[in-house]
Amino acid sequence: MLFVDGEEKALALSVSKWPQRSVTEPETEAVIRGPREGFTENVRTSTALIRRRIHTPELKTESMQIGRLTQTQVVLCYIQGLIDDKVVEEVKTRLKRIEIDSVLESGYIEELIEDTPWSPFPQIQNTEKPDVVTALLLEGRFALLIDGTPFALVAPINLWGALASPEDYYERYLISTMIRWLRYTFGLIALFLPALYVAITTFHQEFLPFSLLLSVAAARENTPYPAVVEALIMEFTFEAIREAGVRMPKAIGSAISIVGALVIGQAAVQAGIVSAPMVIIVAITGIASFTIPRFNFAIALRMLRFPIIILAGLFGIFGILFATICIVLHICSLRSFGMPYTSPITPLSIPNLKDTLFRAPWWAMRQRPYQSSKANLTRQSTAASPTHRIPGFKKQKEGSE
Repeated sequence: MLFVDGEEKALALSVSKWPQRSVTEPETEAVIRGPREGFTENVRTSTALIRRRIHTPELKTESMQIGRLTQTQVVLCYIQGLIDDKVVEEVKTRLKRIEIDSVLESGYIEELIEDTPWSPFPQIQNTEKPDVVTALLLEGRFALLIDGTPFALVAPINLWGALASPEDYYERYLISTMIRWLRYTFGLIALFLPALYVAITTFHQEFLPFSLLLSVAAARENTPYPAVVEALIMEFTFEAIREAGVRMPKAIGSAISIVGALVIGQAAVQAGIVSAPMVIIVAITGIASFTIPRFNFAIALRMLRFPIIILAGLFGIFGILFATICIVLHICSLRSFGMPYTSPITPLSIPNLKDTLFRAPWWAMRQRPYQSSKANLTRQSTAASPTHRIPGFKKQKEGSE
């Protein structure tokens, strides 16, 4: 308590120091090239990590208390002049509408403010990396830092941002584009490969070459279950092994996952419960799902895989086409704080296509995304282009030669 002579009121000053861990590398977003710092559970430390990277006074941080009992501190971060003012007002309105007794993690806030809570696809991105939050703030988005959790929430986002990795912007653009296409390809494999196998082996055997068809038929000769039941059994088993590996101690978790998958798969094939091609299909699908950089988006694909397998077992390729149409229509209808989930492809914005299916070099991305930063689109001048030459440089070079 601070008492001042002559004053009737005193000041109560908080001098307590809560126990906290130091800044370490986040384990959920490992990168080969890039910063190694991660947010902590202390919201003050997290805001300091952002302030360390953005020195402009236009970076605004507004604090509020949410939760009747916990009074959890939530900090709204944005760069004034880059973000649309309507988005800032909208997120403030949604946060003020929250009436809950406790907020223990950012997932509480995410479910209460997202546009379509029943959708399996995330409309708000969570991350532990300050450099990711900084990059998205500079694109005209906002971030929410919640005391007690190292995961920050960033919005609005789109489909291509959910499939992007922070390392895409640290490597050269040719490498990043190749890896991005590899990621898209394996994302489709993780979603459709088991269903395609079920549909082809059940209804559309003519799609396979004759020699491969004979090999698959011989492998499935002693299998008592149809292909759709095989796929569901193996997928459920693989998901159980993966979940067990996550919950086990780190020293033995990876060993349990690998050994368990090998032993169970080999034993199931020898016992005649499933066929060897199905084990291969499920293994490739599991590996493909690990290429998705965002866990919440990868688990959405894993959830959708099961109804697609069932539709493939019932209707073949037509069931897969029906599921694909439903998924595309659903994705096109999603919004993230007003921004279309499939932008900038639908609605089409040609200047913003430089960071979707491929990543253009930094000197070519002179504008910020139009959907998230309508107030200030200019990111850099034309002088950043390699075609821009310094006056007199060519003459000096010729003279020196």
